[in-house]
Amino acid sequence: MTKLSVNVNKVAVLRNSRGGALPSVVAAARACIGAGAHGITVHPRPDLRHITPADVDALASSTAGVELNIEGNPFAPANARGYPGLIALIERVRPAQATLVPDGDAQLTSDHGFDLERDAARLAPLVAAIRELGVRVSLFVDDDVAGIERAAELRADRVEIYTGPYAKAFAQGDGGASLERCARTAERAQSVGLGVNAGHDLDQRNLTSFLRHVPGVLEVSIGHALMGEALHDGLDATVRNYLRLIGAARFA
Repeated sequence: MTKLSVNVNKVAVLRNSRGGALPSVVAAARACIGAGAHGITVHPRPDLRHITPADVDALASSTAGVELNIEGNPFAPANARGYPGLIALIERVRPAQATLVPDGDAQLTSDHGFDLERDAARLAPLVAAIRELGVRVSLFVDDDVAGIERAAELRADRVEIYTGPYAKAFAQGDGGASLERCARTAERAQSVGLGVNAGHDLDQRNLTSFLRHVPGVLEVSIGHALMGEALHDGLDATVRNYLRLIGAARFA
């Protein structure tokens, strides 16, 4: 069954807009877990615009029984703001999964995957270091990535398919071509022993179609849409709706 990991970055965005401790990232994560979410995702950035290293520490001690997934750019160094660097943070927290993403500091959000042919040499020692910590490694890739075999050669455990283009095409009424690319990418990844995750701009409207067409998706990471929907319906009801949609896709 596909697992749901809820990204709680947007809770930190709201908190940071006012300062102080509210709304609580930990309380939001616990609400998601209480509703049945299988994991919690965070993407701490070097500019500390939302999730902070202190949040990651707090979540690591408050999410027992579910998987913690830390996303980030493995090439981003430590800085004077208090960001320790992704590898150091992973070593400190030992999450279940680390999702490596090639996003620059100036990016508003992740909008592309790794060029595996170009980036393999730089990624190799970092993937090895993370795996030595006992942490599963997933690499963020585009839905038409070339040379996906390189991810397996790097000994990554999974890839996460960037689903932004699919979500955009679906909203415009024609997600078929993007779905086909995602399905082919998943099949190619699985053929070389990689697990497949997916994420970015998935929501209650497009999720079921995605899961029905793309084989063997192990995990979806959903944050922005889920938190927006939860403003109207509440976290508990929204998480349960996503789980219902995931379940429905299995028996289509």
